[in-house]
Amino acid sequence: MDATAVLSRLEATRNGTRLLEIAAALREAGGRVVLVGGAVRDGLLGLPVKDLDVEVFDLEYELLAGVLAGFGEVLSIGQAFGVLVVRGLSIDFSLPRRDSKVAPGHRGFEVEFDPQLPFDEASRRRDLTINSMGIELATGKLLDPHRGRADLEAEVLRATDPASFGEDPLRALRVAQMAARFCMTVDPNLIELCATLDLSELPGERLYEEFRKLLLKGREPSRGLSFLRESRLLHHFPELEALIDVPQDPIWHPEGDVWLHTLMAIDSAARLRELGLGSESRSESESIEDVAFMFAVLCHDFGKPTTTAKIDGRVRSRGHDQRGAKPTRIFLERLRASTKLTEMTIALVEQHLAPALLIEQGATPRAYRRLARKLARAGVSMRLLERVARADHLGRTTEDALAGRFEAGDAFVAQADALEVGIEGPKDVVLGRHLIARGLTPSPEFSETLDRCRDIQYETGLTDPVEILDRVMRNSSST
Repeated sequence: MDATAVLSRLEATRNGTRLLEIAAALREAGGRVVLVGGAVRDGLLGLPVKDLDVEVFDLEYELLAGVLAGFGEVLSIGQAFGVLVVRGLSIDFSLPRRDSKVAPGHRGFEVEFDPQLPFDEASRRRDLTINSMGIELATGKLLDPHRGRADLEAEVLRATDPASFGEDPLRALRVAQMAARFCMTVDPNLIELCATLDLSELPGERLYEEFRKLLLKGREPSRGLSFLRESRLLHHFPELEALIDVPQDPIWHPEGDVWLHTLMAIDSAARLRELGLGSESRSESESIEDVAFMFAVLCHDFGKPTTTAKIDGRVRSRGHDQRGAKPTRIFLERLRASTKLTEMTIALVEQHLAPALLIEQGATPRAYRRLARKLARAGVSMRLLERVARADHLGRTTEDALAGRFEAGDAFVAQADALEVGIEGPKDVVLGRHLIARGLTPSPEFSETLDRCRDIQYETGLTDPVEILDRVMRNSSST
């Protein structure tokens, strides 16, 4: 797609139409308006043109703000970086600038605004050549002083300015997530540049955001993870590094070690996510299910490095599902993930073997209801657990996995649906008030009686509190 086609698609959106109106007013005031960054990259790739970033040349900050005020309330969302927005529009307006490194970390920059800065200099501060292009809105001309279009077509990630690229260590993780999102290879020189960066100076929240993008936007998340290994940055994430060279039973995992299996599983998860099988709902309010799904698949074998041993001539990792909880928590806490996401992910990691095991063992309805209740405490559904197990199963080279089959998962979902155990888990039918109605006095024995009632509920599927209590009382009297 060329620049003209990108502008045509832009004009067809509400924000794009408003942008072109504002751009006309800015031109009348003497400004030159250039669409920059990800919107240009995505547009040239034929992807939706959104996340609109605009640089306005030849206008001072006050005049820019004044023109924008004619279109609505103007807000400064990054005064240090000269970013203005008009309330109600998803468009960032900024002045061209130079960034100079003055302190450690990704925020340690001194910013110098210069409305007269040539575009080739203004775009030099951007991380990758594919992000350094611009489209002049007045003429539709593609501005590409760093050959980003050629790299886009060659599917190569290359540093815009190797001399300044390493000033922001966060860029290494951006390379990882870009490789995953666009299935691009990383230029060898860029790999070596990233190998020199120290990620330890980055706050956990920024690490989390880049991992989230890698997992949720990546078509092949394995590319980003492989890049971290190639650039010798994986040691910043020891729970991931520990998976390398951990052996697996070739009968169940002919593909190789735990690291390779994890790469295959996370790509399988990405495919399931794209099919709409990551979460129960595609609504924004429930998108945390997708995040938990992807992180759980990434972390599902974190327990194998400490449990793997050769027993009776075979490689086994007994208890790795439960042992995976601690390293998963450490990993997510390092990323400053929310408590809710952490607990959801840990629950999925601890139980990721359950769908296949319950089918293999011919488990009773009671076992399903107990599992559903345990998951519900963390806000996780049986279906979401099955999808983690499915991604795990498909992330290998066994015959059924290569054919896309996971019969145990299909049977598990059918049984869970038949028992009607959903996101809430089975609710207790007998409550304290039912015991009081029977004339029982609140006491420590209350909890024991309720436990026995719950056991009968799970075993039989009964929903009548009177019938359940009758059974408990008969059993108690007979003993």
